[in-house]
Amino acid sequence: MNRSYINKGDNPTKTGFGEGLVESGMRNQEVIVLGADITASVGVNLFAEKFPHRFFSLGIAEQNGAGVAAGLALEGKIPVFATYAVFSALRTTDQLRVSICYNRVHAIIGGAHAGVSVGPDGATHQALEDLAIMRSLPHMTVLSPCDATQTKIATIQAILQLSGPVYIRFGREAMPDFTDEKQRFTVGKAQVMKKGKDITIIATGHLVWEALQAAYSLKEQGIDARVLNMHTIKPVDREAIVCAAQETGAIVSAEEHQITGGLGSAIAEVVTQEYPVPMKFIGMPDTFGESGEPYALMKKYGLTDQAIMTAVTSLLNER
Repeated sequence: MNRSYINKGDNPTKTGFGEGLVESGMRNQEVIVLGADITASVGVNLFAEKFPHRFFSLGIAEQNGAGVAAGLALEGKIPVFATYAVFSALRTTDQLRVSICYNRVHAIIGGAHAGVSVGPDGATHQALEDLAIMRSLPHMTVLSPCDATQTKIATIQAILQLSGPVYIRFGREAMPDFTDEKQRFTVGKAQVMKKGKDITIIATGHLVWEALQAAYSLKEQGIDARVLNMHTIKPVDREAIVCAAQETGAIVSAEEHQITGGLGSAIAEVVTQEYPVPMKFIGMPDTFGESGEPYALMKKYGLTDQAIMTAVTSLLNER
């Protein structure tokens, strides 16, 4: 079967983030990167090695990091503050809300170690609630790219083209890297990864690849599934969601995040207001993760192509 998107090899999305920082730093000398006692684990070591005088490690002081980023932005710099998402998005929520979002400054927040695919680090370091919190903050743009290549592109756009606060979510483990470096990436506009008329699978982050695998397997069963990559959680692409609801009549959301408050909730908010259709949600079922091998955890918590296929067939049978 002809597949438009081929795995070019496994690559961590954190690497794409780091490469995006370096490219942005080369284009604009006002870019400054802040770390929090963590560099290589979140990809910012690439920037630190290239521009040592524009990188500052603030130690285990994430809330202070958010405050420093706000101050730098107010002085005309373009700060990027990155660490594990459980720290950059959750521990610093008050500072993000008051110092960054309230002032609407252009600061980029990198949230690494997203999802259960972090693996052995366990529940305390697996960010599963960050999308819900970040998309609820006024003025915050929320990006969740699907692979390393797209993370690089999204990072460059966030730093050099957007304004206001931006949150970029990415992972640690090597995952399929399957998008073209010359792809058209527009913040707020979903990508149609596969056309289809029977049902739509809307995925984000690592689950986009799983959604594609599910869709091609479903095609062999006579089910024509559309696949959308919702790389921007906020502002969400309302037009693409409504179009999918109207043209396919059912939607399955897929995310490596709690079902509550994330991509699925954002889609449901649009669907219920614009064009109600049946939905099913793939995500963490109101539970914490645990230590284990990345794919074993994905499988245990139903974050794989097989789980997506089951949700699709179940929804179609119910409909």
